[in-house]
Amino acid sequence: MNLKKVLIAVDNSTCSEKAAKTGYEIAKTFGAEVALVNIIEPVPANINPDLSMAPVFLETYDNSDENSHLLLKEIENKFSQGIPTTYLSVVDSAAHGIIQQSDEWGSDLIVIGTYGRTGLYHFLMGSVAEHVARKSACPVLIVPNKAEV
Repeated sequence: MNLKKVLIAVDNSTCSEKAAKTGYEIAKTFGAEVALVNIIEPVPANINPDLSMAPVFLETYDNSDENSHLLLKEIENKFSQGIPTTYLSVVDSAAHGIIQQSDEWGSDLIVIGTYGRTGLYHFLMGSVAEHVARKSACPVLIVPNKAEV
């Protein structure tokens, strides 16, 4: 396996940190570069009568974009050990955004964490990691929250 680009999907969770740690270790082993991707889930927009978006949505997006950048910087500082890192942050649904960013960046591997939920919650909400693994054009490593990394 020849890994040159490792995409790591992150959010503000402990399972995401485990995925980041694992992804950076893999990148170090293979001499690969890393992209950290954080998806900003869209906020339902209020449409004004003139068909423009309400200012509150734009303000929320600006804040989310800034928070996303801060999260990516924090993850890089914590785990990168000097590995070149690209930041990817877009407004999209989680699974679709991760897959699209992976395709556009040309990743050889996606590393993503999962909570490992089962039962009714999994049935109703599905699993982002599972969806990414099914739809991705490249291999996906799913790091469970129970993993000791």
